[in-house]
Amino acid sequence: MKNTLCTLALTLSCLLPAHAFDRVTGHHFASRSEVLAQNGMAATSQPLATQVALDILKQGGSAVDAAIAANAMLGLVEPTGCGIGGDLFAIVWDAKSQKLYGLNGSGRSPKSLTLEHFQQLGMTSIPPYGPLPVSVPGTVDGWFELHGRFGTLPMKSILAPAIDYAEKGFPVSELIAYYMNRSAPRLSPYPGFKETFMPDGKMPQKGEIFRNPDLAYSYRLLADKGRDAFYQGEIARRIDAYMKENDGFLSYQDLASHRSEWVEPVKVSYRGHELWELPPNGQGIAAQQILKILEGYDIQKMGLDSAEYVHTFVEAKKLAFADRAKFYADMEFAKVPVEGLLSEEYATQRRKQIDPNRAARSVDPGNPALGHGDTIYLTTADSQGNMVSLIQSNYRGMGSGMTPTGLGFVLQDRGQLFNLTPGEANSYAPGKRPFHTIIPAFVTKEGKPWLSFGVMGGATQPQAHAQILVNLLDFGMNLQEAGDAPRILHTGSSQPTGETMADGGVVSLESGFSAATRRSLIEKGHVLQENLGSFGGYQAILWDEINQTYVGASESRKDGQAAGY
Repeated sequence: MKNTLCTLALTLSCLLPAHAFDRVTGHHFASRSEVLAQNGMAATSQPLATQVALDILKQGGSAVDAAIAANAMLGLVEPTGCGIGGDLFAIVWDAKSQKLYGLNGSGRSPKSLTLEHFQQLGMTSIPPYGPLPVSVPGTVDGWFELHGRFGTLPMKSILAPAIDYAEKGFPVSELIAYYMNRSAPRLSPYPGFKETFMPDGKMPQKGEIFRNPDLAYSYRLLADKGRDAFYQGEIARRIDAYMKENDGFLSYQDLASHRSEWVEPVKVSYRGHELWELPPNGQGIAAQQILKILEGYDIQKMGLDSAEYVHTFVEAKKLAFADRAKFYADMEFAKVPVEGLLSEEYATQRRKQIDPNRAARSVDPGNPALGHGDTIYLTTADSQGNMVSLIQSNYRGMGSGMTPTGLGFVLQDRGQLFNLTPGEANSYAPGKRPFHTIIPAFVTKEGKPWLSFGVMGGATQPQAHAQILVNLLDFGMNLQEAGDAPRILHTGSSQPTGETMADGGVVSLESGFSAATRRSLIEKGHVLQENLGSFGGYQAILWDEINQTYVGASESRKDGQAAGY
């Protein structure tokens, strides 16, 4: 009997995730406590960037000032996820007006590059590297738009810490060193990349000091001469010359004509809270579509580690992503039925298509007219109650590989996300913004600020946005637990670039899900596959109205830090 019990105990222990530590409070999977502070908070994916943001706040800077400073710092210390060669999106809670503001800082395709050019090359998709996927970098204009409206400190003060670190150097952190070294084989063949990131012939290793004096030069130009240095001045001229020398299409004229766009965030209600996302060309409303479908189920009763919950979540995601593939695009070029996609009636209609016992192999997009016709994420908060949710990316880590001479950054490859099939919402066109994966999020409760958060990671993002809110509002987790909880990832859905799901795709579960849940999912027809590194990167700041305190959380899967004062 004793041996039988020991065998049973050993068997059960193999079905549960192993932990190297035990906490006396909270869920067993929580990595640490939430961070609490009254005067200001910053949560970023790299500790040095978080500290820079806090320093700016302590100098009297606004949440926007701190966000820009952190983003500039991340462009230096985490070039694997962001930089001024990429795009930016932000949602700002302005305490004075008690209102949310949305900024779409994404750039457009080169006006001299046509769909016919890709067709002449015999391409059915845009390559991920080199000159063809390069679109206008929107980040710098996004910084100055945000600063012009909500900034308090001068840009010289905001960019000074990143300039200092770029000149003097910094020790490369573990995860970023890993991704930098993975990028080297793919990107080192492109002009300027090795000179900027591999000056000694190799990428830096963890703990080694890395300097980027060229980036310091670019930042100093921005600090001294403003955004026009990038779009109409020396940086624009250097980018133009570099692209011409390397068979590129991005031109001085493309840069000079660039503008960010202030947009109205859109909301859906979920369990008495309002989730706000930005409208397309981003994918934020996919998170809202998922939640609208899930709201019709008793998720709390299902439980986190249950096949019923995972199955329902994955099937809701498939439905939302079928619509994402068909409808999401630059709204200057395509009529996107945002209101219909987020309506109660449409969610009810789509919910009926979920079979509780069987995984769908293919999913058609819906008819949201209803008879009428894929980074880094950071968030900051200041003593005045202003909060910023900001996401910024080059796409595919370090971007296209195209590294303009002497400027210290890589140009993004976001243009890869266009569809080369004519006549689709996201079909390639000159001067058009591509479908975008990066999405900031914000949550209000009864019209008051509650949560600024985001989860970086391509198509993981809307799935993780929805899971964070489910963890908070259905499963009752705290802010850190909501990020530490094991995540669900479904891949293989139909895509805005033209691919169509016909096999049901693949479900990946983190190790916190039990063997029993996995077995039940397989019985429902899901294909399970191990995945490492694709579950996203989470940062969050919550406003505790009762205690008048900020609560911060940071991703345990990354090098990040939440800190306040």
